[in-house]
Amino acid sequence: MLGAPLVSDSLLPEALVASATRVIEANRAAGRRIAVAESCTGGLVAAALTEIAGSSDVLEASIVSYANEAKMGLLHVSGDVIETFGAVSIATAWSMAQGALEVTTADVAVAITGIAGPGGGSAKKPVGTVVFARAERGGDPANVVADRREFGDLGRAGIRLQAALCALDLLMPPPAEEPPAP
Repeated sequence: MLGAPLVSDSLLPEALVASATRVIEANRAAGRRIAVAESCTGGLVAAALTEIAGSSDVLEASIVSYANEAKMGLLHVSGDVIETFGAVSIATAWSMAQGALEVTTADVAVAITGIAGPGGGSAKKPVGTVVFARAERGGDPANVVADRREFGDLGRAGIRLQAALCALDLLMPPPAEEPPAP
């Protein structure tokens, strides 16, 4: 509901619930359905979105594909993409977002994959590396919307929270275009 109060009994941080509220309200107003493909956040984005009463008007699906096998099986990410670029890469995130669109009827999908730690990092992909991608139904597949962020070692919970907040930002609809001046 527009203007609905924030959930007061949420286990989630207030900033996360506030961001999810904005996403639900903005996408409801735009008439858009959304899907999320999560890896390192383990469903945190979906948890935040579903804290909002009436979120089913907007959120169609969330697919937690933590293991590479799940990325391949549920989201149709090519094993070659994962083998060549790694699970934490723009290519994998983009494939996850495209896969989420493929297996749902959502208008937009956002994917998140990263290294939340405390282990698993490397010199090229340290703990705190998270990659995001957004795909729009009917959008040009050559127009890749993706970003790699280095949050640093904020601790596992801190990295997952920052990743969820970034993913929610990517789920916001684009601002309405102003009509040209006469």
